[in-house]
Amino acid sequence: MKKFAFVFAFLFFLTGIFAQSKPDALVLYRNGNYADAIKICEQEIAANPKNIDSYCVLCWSLVRNRQYAEGEVRATEARKVAPGDVRLMEILAEAKYYQGKNNEALEMFRTYIANAPSNAARIGNAYYYMGEIYIRQGKYQHADISMTMSVYTEPLVDVWWTRCGYAREMAGSYASALDAYNKALELKASNADAARGKERVTARLR
Repeated sequence: MKKFAFVFAFLFFLTGIFAQSKPDALVLYRNGNYADAIKICEQEIAANPKNIDSYCVLCWSLVRNRQYAEGEVRATEARKVAPGDVRLMEILAEAKYYQGKNNEALEMFRTYIANAPSNAARIGNAYYYMGEIYIRQGKYQHADISMTMSVYTEPLVDVWWTRCGYAREMAGSYASALDAYNKALELKASNADAARGKERVTARLR
């Protein structure tokens, strides 16, 4: 019995070593090592085609690695396995956004917001991207609404406040644009875009 116990303990020890030595795709992704994260996720998906966590990290890594078309393909593929996974909805919308597929991206961001919890990690990002799409389309009042939601959700991102100010400025809401530019400058005094925007709307308000 002692012999078997020793063998079992040794095997358990080896298993722990191998588990620790196996690269973690999510850690690699968070460290910005997207290429290696992609490789590991592909291996995990090959071993288990229904591994949705691996699909999510794969798609995140593809988009951050600017492989937008491939990210769209793989996210679409993954949604056939898990159509209700909100993480896939959001990253698919991003992949479409970066390819200029504005209407498709908008629809997918709306789908994400409608299905994700109100405290989901990417809600603010979704509103921000929607605002940018509306700016592309010249729909500045829509952009103002979306950008306002983004900064309401995550109020410490100076770039988002700057783009919110720009949307309001383009919509002719100069006083509220000034508020947004001021907020951006409070968060980051060296924000040149916000400083220029503040100058423009201040001149309009004189």
